[in-house]
Amino acid sequence: MACTQRTNKEMKMKAQKEYAKATDPVEKLRLACLSRGANGIKGLARTFKIMDDDESRSLDMKEFKKGIHDYGLTEMQDDVIQEVFQIFDKDGSGSIDFDEFLVHLRPPMNNMRKSLIHQAFNKLDKTGDGLITVEDLKGVYNVKKHPKYLNGEWSEDQCLGEFLKTFDSQEKDGKITKDEFQNYYGGVSASIDNDAYFDLMMRTAYKLQP
Repeated sequence: MACTQRTNKEMKMKAQKEYAKATDPVEKLRLACLSRGANGIKGLARTFKIMDDDESRSLDMKEFKKGIHDYGLTEMQDDVIQEVFQIFDKDGSGSIDFDEFLVHLRPPMNNMRKSLIHQAFNKLDKTGDGLITVEDLKGVYNVKKHPKYLNGEWSEDQCLGEFLKTFDSQEKDGKITKDEFQNYYGGVSASIDNDAYFDLMMRTAYKLQP
């Protein structure tokens, strides 16, 4: 269901090539994240969240720059980081909204792809509380072909827990929010040019109705 190692590798290579040609500062940051794989944007989000001690959901220039450096995006030069910050600091207040920044950093997707991701999330979120948990996955995600389930090494709950970890939850609490799910598949979507292939992948993985 999640991004395969091959798809992840292809995504990293594609992002690295496009980064070298990109001129838009936001696009450069997006590609720098995607060159780390499908979870690249999630990783940066987690780094920022750890730094947000007062839970203000906002970042000043110093925090923004530190977060990018702490995450290891060494290819991002300071002048480009400054440009990105100024683009999001529309009112010149010296701080940017953390959630708004992440929404814009997510790779652009057409409505068809957004709809498929939305359908998949809603199918997994059986309780409708906006979170996917191990309990939600039972009866929806079949672990019976998982090699570690077959050899008795893992229980169903362990297999389902590992599946949730794929989405790199910010809190590591076994719960996936809609934002985390969208960010993950936004990364996957960026590596797939063909709409028909993305449609087939999502419908097959989550058994979505045509």
